[in-house]
Amino acid sequence: MTLSSSPLLERIKELEREGLAAIKEAVDLDALEQSRVRFLGRRGPLASVMGSISSAPPPERPLVGKAANAAKKALAEAMEARKAELAPKRRRLASVDGTLPGRKLWAGGIHPITQVMDEICGIFSELGFTRARGPEVESVHYNFTALNIPLDHPAADMMDTFYLEDGVVLRTHTSPVQARVMEAHKPPIRVVVPGLAYRRDSFDPGHAPCFEQIEGLAVDEGVDFVEFRAAIHHFVNAFFGPSVECRFRPSFYPFTEPSAEVDVTCTVCAGSGCPTCKRTGWVTIMGSGMVDPAVFEQVGYDPERWTGYAFGMGPARIAMVRHGIPDMRLLYEADVEFLGQFA
Repeated sequence: MTLSSSPLLERIKELEREGLAAIKEAVDLDALEQSRVRFLGRRGPLASVMGSISSAPPPERPLVGKAANAAKKALAEAMEARKAELAPKRRRLASVDGTLPGRKLWAGGIHPITQVMDEICGIFSELGFTRARGPEVESVHYNFTALNIPLDHPAADMMDTFYLEDGVVLRTHTSPVQARVMEAHKPPIRVVVPGLAYRRDSFDPGHAPCFEQIEGLAVDEGVDFVEFRAAIHHFVNAFFGPSVECRFRPSFYPFTEPSAEVDVTCTVCAGSGCPTCKRTGWVTIMGSGMVDPAVFEQVGYDPERWTGYAFGMGPARIAMVRHGIPDMRLLYEADVEFLGQFA
């Protein structure tokens, strides 16, 4: 038997391999200490091997002693290196108060404004409306002129609109998509247009400079005010419930004639009057009306043949009405805890 094949030398090599593997797999300082006791302790197998050196043949003793010391040193160095890796983890765990209750995992949710938008589009899809989208950077023509809004109208003033350059604006409503749809398609048309709009409004409890808006457009032969009212009543009943009343008030918009603002019973005070509804018992949710013939002429439709209605609403305001939220800024600035109650 050669010295290289000595049973003691083979045993030392085996213990070194097992010890290094156990040190590497230690997940915390407690497990590392168990490995130290197991392989480097006074009653461990390596100590036993070193104690049996005297019984080995004389030529083998120096080699066995040298190999045992080298293994012991290698294991000790590996221990110190692994300890340096695990110590920060021990400090982090020590800083955690184990008596505190666990936090519920936030799994995410749909923002209340997005919920409202999806629900509105879903209700109008029952009436044959499909979704349409368009650019947020829009030309003055589509944003104003094509909708029968003259450029001397206050809405086209730089005090109200974000101008990027001459003839180019951030759209102030999603109505330009209506003009684009009518130019690209022949009637009948029924579309809802969700998307962002931009206006030079201050950020206050009822306004935001950037906000979601949903426009709707229906064009066909024989569409009249009766069908228009029926569609809006269907939406109000489906969205707010049959207990919420709806009314139409005469108004003015350049692109509809006649025009009406649609109000619903205030959900905060049930119509009795409160600060949210300005003591009127009603909250306005949309502007609407029959499409002005001048708009049809702009897109090449025959106003003697085609009629239609259009409406526009702000999902943020409708979300406020539904959930009784007093300040619009809560929908944009609130934390997860606030928004989580609507998930």
